[in-house]
Amino acid sequence: MPGGLSPSDFTALMPEFVLTGVALLVLLADAFLPRARHGAIAWFSLAGLVLTAAVLVPYAGEHATAARGMVAVDGFGAFFKFLFLLAAGLTILMSPRYLQVEGARPGTYYFLVLCATLGMMFMASGIDLVTIFIGLETMAISFYILVGFIKPNRRSNEAAVKYFLLGTFSLGLLLYGMSILYGLTATTNLRAIATILAGEEHHPWLPLAVILVVAGVGFKIAAVPFHMWAPDVYEGAPTPITAFLSVGSKAASFAMLLRIFFEGLPSANGDWGILFYALAVLTMTVGNVAALTQSNVKRMLAYSSIAHAGYLLIAIVAATRVPQTGVKAALIYLVVYAFMQFGAFGVVTLLRRHDVIGEELKDMSGLFQRSPLVGTAMLLFMLSLGGIPPTAGFMGKLWLFSAAIDGGYYWLAVIGVLNSAVSLYYYLRVVVFMWFKGDPTGSELVMSPGMAILLAITIAGTIAIGVYPRPLFDLADISARTLGAGGITATLR
Repeated sequence: MPGGLSPSDFTALMPEFVLTGVALLVLLADAFLPRARHGAIAWFSLAGLVLTAAVLVPYAGEHATAARGMVAVDGFGAFFKFLFLLAAGLTILMSPRYLQVEGARPGTYYFLVLCATLGMMFMASGIDLVTIFIGLETMAISFYILVGFIKPNRRSNEAAVKYFLLGTFSLGLLLYGMSILYGLTATTNLRAIATILAGEEHHPWLPLAVILVVAGVGFKIAAVPFHMWAPDVYEGAPTPITAFLSVGSKAASFAMLLRIFFEGLPSANGDWGILFYALAVLTMTVGNVAALTQSNVKRMLAYSSIAHAGYLLIAIVAATRVPQTGVKAALIYLVVYAFMQFGAFGVVTLLRRHDVIGEELKDMSGLFQRSPLVGTAMLLFMLSLGGIPPTAGFMGKLWLFSAAIDGGYYWLAVIGVLNSAVSLYYYLRVVVFMWFKGDPTGSELVMSPGMAILLAITIAGTIAIGVYPRPLFDLADISARTLGAGGITATLR
């Protein structure tokens, strides 16, 4: 097929085609199924995600390109795609009862969740600036709508407007940086950009391009000082979408970051490495300090998410000197973060009833007395977020700080450890309210089947990775090696 996609391209993009088909079927089901049977759409969406994951499995060991060199089919992309599918599945599991309480129509909601996941998949596999941009916008537009999905909720509407306006501004910065890169190289392919810019580190326009791209990516990962949207958006969005935004969108943005800077701009790592060092310190510190004073749990977890973006930036900085170790640490921590963050937001979602919003610390009062299992689960997630052994959070931070030490960034590791110690204060505040303060308020908790499955998955993941992390470490190691045309180690030498 001259000038278009070949049959092999369609085969390589089969997971994305399957997910697109599932999303369209969900939209049709929403239109034609009677309202009484709309609950089945959630389980159909989950089945579609499982099918997509099954189709993706054979591509995990590939290392090739498709769509005329615009998409990479490799272990790095497959690793992130499985993570996105997991995040989307957990989001759908925690959504049915929440949508029922809010009185929202589920079909369009699940369609948009699947569309956001599709955009994330293209962000992870894109090795061309155009592909990355298309994936980014597919994800972003879906989230703009999902954040404001609860129309009667004024906070949700305000959050959507703020997210849209600031997201558009940040996109302008990112596109301006990309346009400068195109002007310097006359190509949008990341690997071609890397080849052309090799030896051109001192080009006067290159630092400006790097700064603009860092600023655009910094907004998407909610790094300080580009974080101003996150607290309000996380607080106003539907709680399952807040979880999806904090995990899925963040992971996709880090996948985009790794693709752009390690595949397209490895020769300029002296410039962007310094920028990410400063962002890591600012993001960890500001996120944790701001979280100390929050009484709204979703807002506290928003600032916590900002701090975790700072921890992840430690791995990015370390990867400028020890590429394999740094990228591997980032991949490990993103998986760990997904389990403990979804678990925490799952409990917050469970507290939402007709008579209780469930987002304030006082709403946590007496949770252990009301439901010892849920209270114990929340304790586990808070300890993991704080990095206490033997949870997954401890193993994730251990790898992050070890990568910084291996790269010679000793002070960055020290700052990370100190910030982790500070974070324990606000995580343990939640535990104090659950276990030792007040009496249970509001109606009884209702554990839906989806929520029970979500808590079981997140508890198992948080414990299993903390006790026996070797399978995840090995998988992350194999995936990190495929980043770049000839492997990340060869790319940055």
